[in-house]
Amino acid sequence: MSWDHTVNEGRRLRRGRSTGSCAAAAAKAAAEVLFSGRLLDVISIDTPAGIRLEMTVEDIDQSLNRVICSVRKDAGDDPDITNGMKIFAKAVPASEPGVTLTVGRGVGMVTKPGLQVEVGKPAINPVPEKMILEEVGSVLPPGRGVEVEISIPDGERLGRKTLNSKLGVMGGLSILGTSGLVEPMSEQSYKDTLALELNAARHEHRGPVVLVTGNFGRELALNHFRLPEKAVVKIGNLVGFSLDRCLELQFGKVLMIGHIGKLIKVSAGIFNTHSRVADARFETFAARAALLGAGAKTIQKLQEAITTEDMVDILEGLGGPGWFDQLSAAVSERAAAYLYDEINVGTVLFNFRRGLLGNDEQALKILEEF
Repeated sequence: MSWDHTVNEGRRLRRGRSTGSCAAAAAKAAAEVLFSGRLLDVISIDTPAGIRLEMTVEDIDQSLNRVICSVRKDAGDDPDITNGMKIFAKAVPASEPGVTLTVGRGVGMVTKPGLQVEVGKPAINPVPEKMILEEVGSVLPPGRGVEVEISIPDGERLGRKTLNSKLGVMGGLSILGTSGLVEPMSEQSYKDTLALELNAARHEHRGPVVLVTGNFGRELALNHFRLPEKAVVKIGNLVGFSLDRCLELQFGKVLMIGHIGKLIKVSAGIFNTHSRVADARFETFAARAALLGAGAKTIQKLQEAITTEDMVDILEGLGGPGWFDQLSAAVSERAAAYLYDEINVGTVLFNFRRGLLGNDEQALKILEEF
């Protein structure tokens, strides 16, 4: 299989080019046209992944002492809102030898600690910055200097549709990328985003962190419990990864708010709750029902239930509302053991049909801290 395709969950998907690669390509093209006078249709760059990319150069605007050009972002088969946007670079001669990098409209500025870039600086991550400087430097004549400005005309509008404001990147988009490529629907990309969010939460909020499994849990955290948004991080299925990061960042307390269909798996020691990894909801519900004294007929009903919502109805009739408090405690105990008991964990469970189902005592104590 060629480098520009990968396989994800059995599907052949096309890789894309990162914003960092596009910015480096636009900058290199602008510098080359500035110093050679030769117009370009295509520019080539090297990536940290060891892949050499060729990208189409657009919007070349050449004058005596200035060149502007653009490269269009190609996200491949990744559902990225930046797909198709243009990243521009302007190159002008500089009196000092070497490459000076600046930013214009649409590139965000870092306003909060916790990211790879210092507060007050443009949101260009270290790897893309290095790529830009090296690629421009490769076409710079000996002893000459150039100032390159990166801009994204549509960056401010698109930035409002991302997590940037929560992470402290204001006024535009970030120039990102560690390999130079975009992995379509990559779990690693999601992990990278989660790590950034948790790091930002650690710097912005010194108290407990709140891990929610989805949008419903986030709404409960913000609107029902009135928790501060900066403390709430949506983790999806990546419970174990998120807990690992919490341990690394030395959070003292973690509150998990999640759908029972996901978090019941944690009570069984499953820390990636994606159904393709471990769809053990029935088995865990059945084991819990047996502990409550359920007979074969109840277990059979659980097995025949189509949804988790139906299983909840069966168990509520069997054990009463307090059963869900017990299950919340079981989730917390298993998560705390995963963290070597170095972090206090509380759990709140809900489902879509009934809303809040239960919580353990540790969850109440953590909620009181807010």
